[in-house]
Amino acid sequence: MVRYILWRMAAMIPTLLLISMLVFTIIELPPGDYFESYVSELRAMGEAADMAEIEELRARYGFDKPPILRYIHWVGGMLVGDFGYSFEYQLPVSDVVGDRLWLTVMVSFVTIIFTWLLAFPIGIYSATHQYSWGDYGLTLFGLIGIAIPNFMLALVMMYFANIWFGTSIGHLMDREYLNAPMSWGKFTSILEHLWIPVVIIGTAGTAGMVRRLRANLLDELQKQYVVTARAKGLHPVPLLLKYPLRMSLNFFISDIGSILPSIISGAEVTAIVLSLETTGPMLIKALQSQDMYLAGSFLMFLAFLTVVGVLVSDIALALLDPRIRLGGGSSK
Repeated sequence: MVRYILWRMAAMIPTLLLISMLVFTIIELPPGDYFESYVSELRAMGEAADMAEIEELRARYGFDKPPILRYIHWVGGMLVGDFGYSFEYQLPVSDVVGDRLWLTVMVSFVTIIFTWLLAFPIGIYSATHQYSWGDYGLTLFGLIGIAIPNFMLALVMMYFANIWFGTSIGHLMDREYLNAPMSWGKFTSILEHLWIPVVIIGTAGTAGMVRRLRANLLDELQKQYVVTARAKGLHPVPLLLKYPLRMSLNFFISDIGSILPSIISGAEVTAIVLSLETTGPMLIKALQSQDMYLAGSFLMFLAFLTVVGVLVSDIALALLDPRIRLGGGSSK
């Protein structure tokens, strides 16, 4: 196990290096750069651009140099904690992310807990009460949850909240706290607004997890070892928890590789609809404006979390299911 972990950690280095090359290449593919987009926006608004200042900024941040030199400078800076400069916000990338990062982590973490707390009991009930009225009803709600896009559910909730309660749903806090430093009032305001995006974003994830848990658990419940255990008189609850449920959680563990980056990226479209102060809309805006250092740093961080998440899921799967062998060899 230790040898496998060390080998996988060593393999992360060339993997992330190749990803950084791919990210930098994709960001460089669109014609022009941030400064050209900025000048075009000024001219479209009828304003004059100070070209001398623009050229000075281009030279300061190396945009007059070949792409390979800019790539080396960018990667070398990330190794020492310098993620570059955001031209859109005129601040270092680490300062731009700021509060948005922990707000995104809070929303995503609570959404994951909400999803698990709902999905596990519902999935277990549906599998152990197959073809009952409860199973049919929960299946119907699950299919509706999968079919309705999160952003559409957000629009529906915004409409009815305004019509029924006269409440404007939007942002993660009251407007007077948007640019204010953290305080107890701001924290309680965040908690008051937090349940809305959690319910909206968690709906589709809950429905999908219920369907997968139900299908995997039904498959395990029909296997011979379960039939034998029942014939020997083993109590249904210990039997369910110790064997079939444990074996049906493989999909849940394998999803760790996608859960970790989703904690940072969040639901981008839903965040835009609800005007949430998370990192998702910031990433989309950075890509649109070709703010390459901000966008590239985000993408590299998501790639790093994905690689770490896949490693964690592989190790957890081996510990959860003894049928999985990390070495890849055949057992005698």
